[in-house]
Amino acid sequence: MKKLILLSLSVFLLWNTNSQCQTFKSKTNTTMEKQTIYQFKVRDLAGKEFDFATLKEKKILVINTASKCGLTPQYKDLEAIYEQYKDKSFVIVGFPANNFGKQEPGTNEEISTFCERNYGVTFPMMSKISVKGADMDAVYQFLTQKSKNGLQDSEVEWNFQKYLINEKGELEKVIAPQILPTDESIVGWIKGK
Repeated sequence: MKKLILLSLSVFLLWNTNSQCQTFKSKTNTTMEKQTIYQFKVRDLAGKEFDFATLKEKKILVINTASKCGLTPQYKDLEAIYEQYKDKSFVIVGFPANNFGKQEPGTNEEISTFCERNYGVTFPMMSKISVKGADMDAVYQFLTQKSKNGLQDSEVEWNFQKYLINEKGELEKVIAPQILPTDESIVGWIKGK
């Protein structure tokens, strides 16, 4: 009888423990699914909707820009790599921002004219946004928060910081503002090296 009670108790404990483990396991497996850039729709400089979902299977370089910055000449290199690789599933998406030293004071129309006239920019340029602070745009919240991008937390250091997005819409690398768009760390990534 004693053995029967012990056996029954053992079976009960084993069943109960297994049940609790399954409950714990199901609770721990409910991690947030990694987001992609494809969830975002923004406005371009002309006010038209731009849907990141149209860029599926392309590598994307997202960059915050400014017209009156010491790094503004990077527009020339950005346009050069865009022209060279745009037919090889690569695109650049620029976001003018006035967050650093008020170096992008212009309107969307003024920014468009400046980019076209001075640098012949043909890659997609979006409406002016904020890339940091309380009014940070949702795209930049995704780019800078590990809880959303699944890779890393970062802070936009200055104008012309680069975010490299792979063909699945996932953040893959963050490149400092002073590194030129023609640097091997970027060109090699575009080429898949």
